[in-house]
Amino acid sequence: MSTETDNQIKFDQSLDAKGLNCPLPILKTKVLLNKMEADEILFVEATDPHSQVDFEAYCARTEHEIIKFNVSDGIYSFYIKRAQNPKII
Repeated sequence: MSTETDNQIKFDQSLDAKGLNCPLPILKTKVLLNKMEADEILFVEATDPHSQVDFEAYCARTEHEIIKFNVSDGIYSFYIKRAQNPKII
């Protein structure tokens, strides 16, 4: 079941991590990505100002790919493609 947003990026799962502070957005993202199939896309929204750095570091270590990032009105939005064979950290 894919969903389209205004900018036409389709995603398979979504996570509302708004109001959560580090490390909760990353931990919840990790749990969801571990349940997803390779190449599926997870859409995450967070309000933690460090989330951009945290998500970039997490994806660099696990080989998941941030295919789009946006920040608007204090909400950080990430589209993350699940890796074929993610590294376990």
